[in-house]
Amino acid sequence: MTHEEHHAAKTLGIGKAIAVLTSGGDAQGMNAAVRAVVRVGIFTGARVFFVHEGYQGLVDGGENIREATWESVSMMLQLGGTVIGSARCKDFREREGRLRAAHNLVKRGITNLCVIGGDGSLTGADTFRSEWSDLLNDLQKAGKITAEEATKSSFLNIVGMVGSIDNDFCGTDMTIGTDSALHRIVEIVDAITTTAQSHQRTFVLEVMGRHCGYLALVTSLSCGADWVFIPECPPDDDWEEHLCRRLTETRTRGSRLNIIIVAEGAIDKHGKPITSEDIKNLVVKRLGFDTRVTVLGHVQRGGTPSAFDRILGSRMGVEAVMALLEGTPDSPACVVSLSGNQAVRLPLMECVQVTKDVTKAMAEKRFDEAMKLRGRSFMNNWEVYKILAHVRPPVSKGNLHTVAVMNVGAPAAGMNAAVRSTVRIGLIQGNRMLVVHDGFEGLAKGQIEEVGWSYVGGWTGQGGSKLGTKRTLPKKNFEQISANITKFNIQGLVIIGGFEAYTGGLELMEGRKQFDELCIPFVVIPATVSNNVPGSDFSIGADTALNTICTTCDRIKQSAAGTKRRVFIIETMGGYCGYLATMAGLAAGADAAYIFEEPFTIRDLQVNVEHLVQKMKTTVKRGLVLRNEKCNENYTTDFIFNLYSEEGKGIFDSRKNVLGHMQQGGSPTPFDRNFATKMGAKAMNWMSGKIKESYRNGRIFANTPDSGCVLGMRKRALLFQPVTELKDQTDFEHRIPKEQWWLKLRPILKILAKYEIDLDTSDHAHLEHISRKRSGEAAV
Repeated sequence: MTHEEHHAAKTLGIGKAIAVLTSGGDAQGMNAAVRAVVRVGIFTGARVFFVHEGYQGLVDGGENIREATWESVSMMLQLGGTVIGSARCKDFREREGRLRAAHNLVKRGITNLCVIGGDGSLTGADTFRSEWSDLLNDLQKAGKITAEEATKSSFLNIVGMVGSIDNDFCGTDMTIGTDSALHRIVEIVDAITTTAQSHQRTFVLEVMGRHCGYLALVTSLSCGADWVFIPECPPDDDWEEHLCRRLTETRTRGSRLNIIIVAEGAIDKHGKPITSEDIKNLVVKRLGFDTRVTVLGHVQRGGTPSAFDRILGSRMGVEAVMALLEGTPDSPACVVSLSGNQAVRLPLMECVQVTKDVTKAMAEKRFDEAMKLRGRSFMNNWEVYKILAHVRPPVSKGNLHTVAVMNVGAPAAGMNAAVRSTVRIGLIQGNRMLVVHDGFEGLAKGQIEEVGWSYVGGWTGQGGSKLGTKRTLPKKNFEQISANITKFNIQGLVIIGGFEAYTGGLELMEGRKQFDELCIPFVVIPATVSNNVPGSDFSIGADTALNTICTTCDRIKQSAAGTKRRVFIIETMGGYCGYLATMAGLAAGADAAYIFEEPFTIRDLQVNVEHLVQKMKTTVKRGLVLRNEKCNENYTTDFIFNLYSEEGKGIFDSRKNVLGHMQQGGSPTPFDRNFATKMGAKAMNWMSGKIKESYRNGRIFANTPDSGCVLGMRKRALLFQPVTELKDQTDFEHRIPKEQWWLKLRPILKILAKYEIDLDTSDHAHLEHISRKRSGEAAV
C-alpha cells in the first residue's frame, strides 16, 4: 500500500453500516468472529448490526436486526455455538424472501454484510449480491423505497467467513469450529480408550462429516486408530478381510484394544454406505471380538471453543471488516481465511465451485480427484496415516541404518507423539531405531536402548516426555558422546526439544571439527511450550499450553464476573518469549498482555490502570491482565499487582495468579498430536535420504551445513533449515528469534480491548486465487 492509501483505520468506517449474521450449522468460534466484527467495526467508526437467527432474521427484519454495542459482545468469546442464533431458512431461497431482506437492509442504510456459515450460506449471500440492483429496482417501483435510498445503497458488499466443523470448504486450511470439534472427539476417544483397555474391546466411533472425512482422518492420526473410513477414499473391495486381519494383528502384538473411526458419510467403492453397525456386525461375526459402537453426534458441535478457534475467529473478524470497508462495486464477494498462519482473501465463488467439484467427483466415483481437490494438507494427512497404519514393519536384512531419537529441554505435550511417529516410520523404512533417555546427558552416559514397534504404542495421547528430558548441553561431554555414537553405531540423530535442542545442535556442528564421530546427520524438531525456537512459526506443545492458560483464564473471568469490580493479573510461562501471553490474551479477551518484545514504561502501566478505571464504569466490571514471566525484571508480577491495588483503591480489587508448571503438563491437544506426528514422519524421510547421501567408504560422514537442520513450519510449508544459517536470526541472550510473526497480532489484541491505536492496514491480505494457492499451500 502506498502512504496515501494507508489512512488511519479509525476513520475507515465512518458513515458505513455493517450487518453480521451466522447461518447454517453452528460451530464453536463463531462468537469470537462476531465479537471481532462488532468491535473492529465500531473501532473504524462504522455502525454494526446483529442479525438474529441467520437469514430468517434478515427476511423477517424488525427486532431481529439490532444495533450492537461494544459491551453487547462481552463474555462471548468463551461460549460455544452462536449467541445471535442460526436457522435454516427456506424463505431466503425464494426471490420474494430476498426482496424483503433487501428492503430491511436499505431502510437501515446497511450495505455491508458479513456472513459466517458453511458453503450453502455463502452461496446464498453471493446470489443475493448479484441480484441486488434488480431487487432495488423492484422495491423502488413498488414504492417501498425512495430513489434517494436506492442511490445510497446502490451496491452490496459481501464478505464470508467459513464456520463449519467439517473443514469441508476448499481454499481454507481450517474453518472456524474444526479444531474445537477435534478437541471434543479426542477427549471422547481418550476416555473410551481407558475403558476399552480394561475389557479388551473393539470400539467403532462414528464422527460427523457427511461429505468430508477431515475430522475422521485427523482423529485417526491423533489417536493411532486401527482403521478409518472416509468418503473421499473408499476402501478396496476386499476390505472386510483386510480389516479383520489388521485387527487380529494388532491384538497379537499385545494391544488390548482396537479403535475404528468412521465418518458418517463413509461409502465403499460402489457408493454403498458403510455404517458403524455394519462394521460392528462384521467384527463380531468374523472375529468374535467384544465390539461397541459410539456415535458422537452433536457433542462435536458443543462445548467451549478451543484457543485456536478463538484466535482464528478473532483474526478473521478483523480481516472481514477490512475487506468490507475496502470493498468497491467491482471487488468480488470474498471469503477471508487462513493459509498456514497467514490471513488471505479468496473469491467466494471460486471456493464454492471447488467445494462443489469435490462432492461431484465423489458422486461420480472419481475418488483420486476428490482427494487432490481437498488440497495438499488433506493429502499429507492421508499419506502419513496410511504409512503409520501399516502394520507389518518390513523384516529387511542388510542395509539397516541406525537412528537415535531423544528429547531435550523442558517437557512439552506432543513430544511423545513425535517420538512415536519417528520410531515407527524409521522401522517401516527398515532402520534400527534407538531411543536415548534424559537428553544429551543420557547420550553421554549410554542410557540408550533399541526399541520395536510396540514400545511406542499408545504414546500419541500422553503428555510430558516418556523418554525423559534434560536441559544439559552436549559440549562438555563430547568425548563420552562420541564414544557412544561409535559403540551403538548411531548414524543419525533426531532431537525433539526446545531452545536447548537448537543450541545443542549448534554445539554438535562446532564439535565436528574435533570429533569425526559427530559427523552424522541430525534434525531438530521444535517442541516447547514457549514457541521460541528459531526457524519455526510453531513448536509442538505451545497449542496445549495455550489451551491450558485459556481454560484457566475463563474460570478466573467467571469468578471475577461474579464478584464484580475485580482485576486479575496472571503470569504465564515462556521465558523471554511473549507468544503465550499474547495469544492467550487474544483467546481469553485480556485487557493487556505485558511482554518482553514490546518494552513498556511506567506511563504504559498508568494508561492501563486508567483504562480499567473507565471500564469499571461500564457494565463489564472485570479486568484480565496477562504478564509474561520475564517481560521486565523490575516490573514484576508483584510490582504490577501492588501498583494496580494502590491505584484501584475504592474502584476495583486486584488479585494475582501465577500459573506455573501446569502449562507444561496435560494431554496434548489434537493440533499438537497431529503436528508432532507429521513432523516426526517428515524428519525421518529426510533422515534416510541424508544418511544415504553421506555414505563414504562404508561409513557415514556428514560434514556439510545442510546435514544439521531445524525442521520448522514457515508460513505455509515445512522446511529444513541448517542450524548454522539460523544463527544470525537468533537473540541468544534472551533465547528468542529476532523476528516473530505473531507480534503483528498485538494491535488486534489492543483494539479488541478498546484501546485507541492505529491499526496498520499495510499488512492486510490481498485477494488471491484458489488455483494458485493450491500449489503453494502448506504441506503440513
